Amino acid sequence: MREVMDLEVFATAEEAGARVADLAAQQVENFPRSVLGLATGSTPIPIYEGIVRHVRAGRITLAQVTTFNLDEYVGLGPDDPHSFAFYMRQHLFGPLALNPAQTFMPPNQGPDLKTRAPSYDRLIEGRGGIDWQLLGIGRNGHIGFNEPGTPFDSETHIAALSDSTRRANAPWFDNDWDRVPRQAVTMGLATIMRSRAIVLAAFGEDKADALAQAFRGPLTPEVPASVLRSHPSVVVIADRAAARLLAPSRGAYPV
Repeated sequence: MREVMDLEVFATAEEAGARVADLAAQQVENFPRSVLGLATGSTPIPIYEGIVRHVRAGRITLAQVTTFNLDEYVGLGPDDPHSFAFYMRQHLFGPLALNPAQTFMPPNQGPDLKTRAPSYDRLIEGRGGIDWQLLGIGRNGHIGFNEPGTPFDSETHIAALSDSTRRANAPWFDNDWDRVPRQAVTMGLATIMRSRAIVLAAFGEDKADALAQAFRGPLTPEVPASVLRSHPSVVVIADRAAARLLAPSRGAYPV
């Protein structure tokens, strides 16, 4: 387990998001054929806006990049405005007119979904593995949709969403609790940990406790994000509100 965790703290979410976008651009600039793992939710929006700006400014091109998304709700079609496939087209794939053949979402429909979900890991492996993985963190410490108690050796699977997670996602469904899906297909913790480099972004006061538990508390499946402390290349980018319980020192702090 690493003795230090790289941590960069910025005054605002906008500044922190711009920093993550810069890291993504650097990855693609150095390795144009990169395989990127992508997240959804409110945290990545300023990040994707920054990536779009880099592309439109001519710094980078995503023409040779392949992307794999972390998760998708079970049963929602790609044209459902609540699906993550729709989200990605809205915030990144559409603005950059990416070829759909470059972008992959976890399988999320069909009666044999339980047996097909793990095939996503083989698909990732077939593309050489994920070079650069973007993560957010849930209020209960989840990454992807790996809820507390998910085994560290889990691969892509169907996850039952906790009430906490469903509550946090309710605003995306007009706060209609009955419309919030109860299941999602998610990369597993072992899938995520096979990524060569990981960037965890956390913005806002409501992420402070989760960050502290993940990186200052015990290494335990009850806090799924704590597994990241066993990875050799993780950078945490946070705004001041999210990092308020952490004590960075020259960009790193003991865990």
